[in-house]
Amino acid sequence: MYAASAARLVAQLFAVTADYAEAQDAVQEAFVRALTRTGRFRQVDNPEAWLRTVALNVARSRFRRQLRLDRLIRSGRLAGAEPSPPELSPDHVALVAALQRLPRATRETVVLHHIGDLPVAEVAATLGCSVEAVKTRLVRGRQALAGHLAEPPWPVTDDAAARTNRR
Repeated sequence: MYAASAARLVAQLFAVTADYAEAQDAVQEAFVRALTRTGRFRQVDNPEAWLRTVALNVARSRFRRQLRLDRLIRSGRLAGAEPSPPELSPDHVALVAALQRLPRATRETVVLHHIGDLPVAEVAATLGCSVEAVKTRLVRGRQALAGHLAEPPWPVTDDAAARTNRR
């Protein structure tokens, strides 16, 4: 059903909403509701029409909610602080850059264990590998990170080295 009608429904909802992402979300929500009500959905004479109706209702509801929010913001009753991006320390940036240099499997293992605080057995279950593989990846990951974090993230010139030695 999805393969046969999803693209057509998204095109129709896009024409209604003028927002492709919103159209995709509404159609996806319609399919989710069909999956959660399989007994009822199977009894429908025209499944695509049912999905279209649900998607349109979802889009209408979201539109009404957005209108209410816009009115609240314009009225001044909803005064929120401007969202600011979280402050990233140079250490955080360096760590993320170093993690990106690791192989994907090693990076996932290190992040789940050291940043996600998951025990080794849970990391193994999450990644679908053995506990020994997790331990090996952690050792290799730590060694690689130590090397990557010891390297300066910029090329060292004679001027930079001289300034460092003066400190």
